[in-house]
Amino acid sequence: MIGYYVHHHGRGHLSRALAISRHLTEDVVFFSSAPRPHELGPAVDWVQLPLDLPGEDGPVDDPTANGRLHWVPLHVDGLAARSAVLVNAITALRPRRMVVDVSVEVALLCRLAGVPVTVMAMPGDRGDAVHELGYDIADQIVAPWSCDVYRPDWLARHDARTHYVGVISRFEGAPPGNRSATRPSTGLLLMGAGGSAAPRDALDQLRRGAPDYHWVAAGGDAGWVDDLWPMLSGADVVVTHAGQSGIADVATAGVPAVVIPERRPFDEQHATAAALAEAGVVATAPAWPRPDEWAALLSAARNAGGRWQRLRGEGAAARAASVIAA
Repeated sequence: MIGYYVHHHGRGHLSRALAISRHLTEDVVFFSSAPRPHELGPAVDWVQLPLDLPGEDGPVDDPTANGRLHWVPLHVDGLAARSAVLVNAITALRPRRMVVDVSVEVALLCRLAGVPVTVMAMPGDRGDAVHELGYDIADQIVAPWSCDVYRPDWLARHDARTHYVGVISRFEGAPPGNRSATRPSTGLLLMGAGGSAAPRDALDQLRRGAPDYHWVAAGGDAGWVDDLWPMLSGADVVVTHAGQSGIADVATAGVPAVVIPERRPFDEQHATAAALAEAGVVATAPAWPRPDEWAALLSAARNAGGRWQRLRGEGAAARAASVIAA
């Protein structure tokens, strides 16, 4: 049996976990503070973990343990409770491996319980001592991107245990979209579930700045769209954040993209956007563009739109599952 920890922030960790688990032939038990996803079959176990947060007015006392960890605040009942649930489940279920996507503290707790750990790597500046600890104690590291496009220096010392599998999308294998030459070109503004700095009138700005496109939106203030594939695969161009799941989904659809990174810890999205731009895969902007900048950005995106194959999305989830199953 495989145990699989899924971080609750945003939707990307969950999307990746579900995509990978479809290629695993042994039982998987998921652990997360996120609600059980409706996509999960009734026969699959989802262990609900308490949140590790203080009360609304509660103090946050020494959350980093003097800089040695990321989030272990003192005297938070939920932190003790989630640790107990995890250790008790490991004791009862005896998983042969835990996949952690992502938490250094969870990875460390599982390894202290004597369970081999597979850690999902994250882009950005992860060379700090806490991340190094998480990668050091893992016997497998899965990097869900292409080493041809992004090979960070801080990960090099773990090369012997790192598997660059390519970008992982929930839509891999979906039928291609229907783009018609007889209708106006469609532009999709794609925002994530982890928060967005795009202006509230972003869609109106796009309509003014690029009126030749019919603009629609998904995610963020526009609301989460469960069945995104028809919108995404039918678009002629996408304006998106640089979250891993969003990039993987756009790559699978093969749609030209303008990537505008959001502020995230460790400059995760900025590192991704920079690597994609350097590889000539997308057009990027460091911040939300002015209306008069959209025409050039969209033209650059269309010119780069045929290079998504460099991200090795085809077969990526199966490659990750093969690493975990070994």
